[in-house]
Amino acid sequence: MRKSMVLAAALAVFAGGSANAAEIEIKMLNKGPDGGLMVFEPALVKIERGDSVKFVATDKGHNAETIKGMLPDGANAFVGKLGDEVVVKFDQAGVYGIKCAPHYGMGMVALIVAGAPGNLDQAKAVPQVGKAKQVFATLFEKFERTRTAEK
Repeated sequence: MRKSMVLAAALAVFAGGSANAAEIEIKMLNKGPDGGLMVFEPALVKIERGDSVKFVATDKGHNAETIKGMLPDGANAFVGKLGDEVVVKFDQAGVYGIKCAPHYGMGMVALIVAGAPGNLDQAKAVPQVGKAKQVFATLFEKFERTRTAEK
């Protein structure tokens, strides 16, 4: 009897733990650890569908918002306020392009992949401006390398 109670308790803890979604933190910085200016850190995040990301305005003057065309069908676009942290739950599986509106042309972008990247080709096809074009090329390449290594 005691053994089955312990097992039931362990299963309840395990089931409860697996139902809790994670919250990942991304900092909005004027200067990144590698010396890059105007960055999200980290700029590439792989999460599970249903997880949340907290965009932290570590340095003021930044925001986080989705890029039109770079989110899965059915996903809600969001726009964080300048200088404020914002927490976003990623309920739809897919690839999300994120930018800091004031520093987008300087390459302040991030790539979030929630679960299966079903809209990867669509997200890659979205035209970018300024340095954001090169930063996204690097982020997509890095994602593809990690994806290949996991297979």
